[in-house]
Amino acid sequence: MPPRPSLHSLLLMAASTSAAAGDSGLLLAARRRFPAAFATAWGHRVRLLHSVSATRLPRRAELACCFGTAPAPAPPAAPRSRIVRSDEEKRACEARLGQLVHKLKSEGINMSQWRLGTFQRLLCPQCKGGSTEEQSLSVFIRNDGLNATWTCFRATCGWKGDAQPDGVPKVYQAKRDMGNESDAGNGSDQEVKANNAVKPYRKLREQDMHLEPLCDELVTYFSERMISPETLRRNNVSQRKWNNKIVIAFTYRRDKVLVGCKYREVSKKFSQEPNTEKILYGLDDIKQARDVIIVEGEIDKLSMEEAGYRNCVSVPDGAPPQVSNKLPDKDHDKKYQYLWNCKEYLDSASRIILATDADPPGQALAEELARRLGKERCWRVSWPKKNETEFCKDANEVLMFLGPQALKKVIEGAELYPIRGLFNFREFFPEIDSYYLGIRGDELGIPTGWKCMDELYKVVPGELTIVTGVPNSGKSEWIDALLCNINSQCGWKFALCSMENKVRDHARKLLEKHIKKPFFNARYGGSVERMSPDEFEEGKQWLNETFHLIRCEDDSLPSINWVLDLAKAAVLRHGVRGLVIDPYNELDHQRSPNQNETEYVSQILTKIKRFAQHHSCHVWFVAHPRQLHNWNGGAPNMYDISGSAHFINKCDNGIVIHRNRDPDAGPVDVVQVCMKKVRNKVIGQIGDAFLTYDRVTGVYKEADEDIVAKVVKQQMRQKQQSQHQHR
Repeated sequence: MPPRPSLHSLLLMAASTSAAAGDSGLLLAARRRFPAAFATAWGHRVRLLHSVSATRLPRRAELACCFGTAPAPAPPAAPRSRIVRSDEEKRACEARLGQLVHKLKSEGINMSQWRLGTFQRLLCPQCKGGSTEEQSLSVFIRNDGLNATWTCFRATCGWKGDAQPDGVPKVYQAKRDMGNESDAGNGSDQEVKANNAVKPYRKLREQDMHLEPLCDELVTYFSERMISPETLRRNNVSQRKWNNKIVIAFTYRRDKVLVGCKYREVSKKFSQEPNTEKILYGLDDIKQARDVIIVEGEIDKLSMEEAGYRNCVSVPDGAPPQVSNKLPDKDHDKKYQYLWNCKEYLDSASRIILATDADPPGQALAEELARRLGKERCWRVSWPKKNETEFCKDANEVLMFLGPQALKKVIEGAELYPIRGLFNFREFFPEIDSYYLGIRGDELGIPTGWKCMDELYKVVPGELTIVTGVPNSGKSEWIDALLCNINSQCGWKFALCSMENKVRDHARKLLEKHIKKPFFNARYGGSVERMSPDEFEEGKQWLNETFHLIRCEDDSLPSINWVLDLAKAAVLRHGVRGLVIDPYNELDHQRSPNQNETEYVSQILTKIKRFAQHHSCHVWFVAHPRQLHNWNGGAPNMYDISGSAHFINKCDNGIVIHRNRDPDAGPVDVVQVCMKKVRNKVIGQIGDAFLTYDRVTGVYKEADEDIVAKVVKQQMRQKQQSQHQHR
């Protein structure tokens, strides 16, 4: 026989059992086993229960979601009128419901019970409820089976859709019409469309929300986040019982009228009242405000108020994972519908400060907001460091770690939101400082290797030099010699798109200039010794390390886009600093029928200049002059280039290479380098330089002064004769 329990244990058994969920099983068992003791104990039941309920357990802030006074039970709903359907209507309805269930299952929506006329919550098959596995998918099926809709309320998902049975037009039903109050099937299809074209928002009533003041634990929770009770009261922050927990309730109001409500557990799980209008939190605080601050969360909005900024609102749905590819129109911009719903409040603001979180989703939200609100009136903040290694993530972290004055300083230090293509000089101050201090070393240009040339022309990264001259003047030879000099002085690497040269011939010319010996034992070398095998092998290694070839190996002509794409790869892969395109007339010049040659030349020169500037790469572009009529043997002009005057108008430097062909006018190995245009006065000026060309090695040297004087004198004589003939 079991031992007789004490009176105290029976009382505790009765009290605890009676207090928990109304389960009477244990009470019944105790009464049957110990009738006498139970009778004695039962008389003290009420007093004991009062004693237990009067004893309050100490509460902790982190357990606030588990404690608190539960709201009064909601009054029973008024009975709805029952719709009577004929047997034929019932069979048609069942057939439609069967199709809807099949279509929902094909979308991955599976419910244990298929309930009609009510919203059901379940796990979203797209986002799986995130890390918290929240049942964020809301599914509704109409009683008549005409339509089913679903929406995931997680901000980072937002998956939504609808389904209709076969042969039924797409309809939208307001929540108040989705129950048993009305039956769209009783009318015609046209009536259904007319009545359901616009979906009204659900209206909230304060008396139905069962909101109550924050308990001490939640007030303490906010105090730890530096939010005062006064701020909480002014913003109507409340609590309520939601999903069997006491949660924080942030009320969304317009003109003090309740529009929506968002719930937050202390564990940072969020939910919202479904089918309500989406607006900004704190909307009434920005009415007629000239400056508006937009943050990412309700607590951040409260934090701004602690720093003295009431003109602040919070977005209702958090931040997206990334920036969308395309900006939708108003009717399809569902994710940011709250901006359109609050448009009249935001339109009056002349300055909008975006204080979203510092993480990638927060920055994506700032970009999405700026795209819709207009970047020209948007500003953005930079969050300060909270310690030596970490930055503050949002407004509340600044308030908690650094205080309200630091948060105020963040807002005061907001900067203009960047607009692509629009800058101020401050954004370039680091580059300007480097230019002033000469940190890179090429600010005054790279010397050419010839002193007489350096006074007129130096090579600057990011510029375009156009080189022209009549055929057989040595344009390509001079550029090759210039590249060899620059490589010898600075170690630059180059990309060569030389379409008039065979690879082997071009290699020979470059090796001769580098080694300063002829490639062959041939007549052009005279008595000069040919380069040795060791020198040849060393030269091959130099060729491979210094030059990278851009060549079109098929029968088609290369386009300028094709050349620049490969040049970009050479810059990124090999560190190329210079590009040679030789010549212009070997490129594919197909253009649209409505584009003339002048417009086309302007376009390709713009592309080349942008490439040079973006990649800090100097470009030499060789262009031949048009056929010269009545040519007297003098140097051509830059305006003589075939195609367009844009060649001289758009280039940074214009050079004409001219070689004397008349033995009576001076040595035929003298090459005149005419600087016809220098945009940057820091690196050169207009003028002529004279070099002599060594035919054996391809090396250019500075001409002697007496030779230069003789050539200049002969040119003056030719010029006078030409003017006399024209008269």
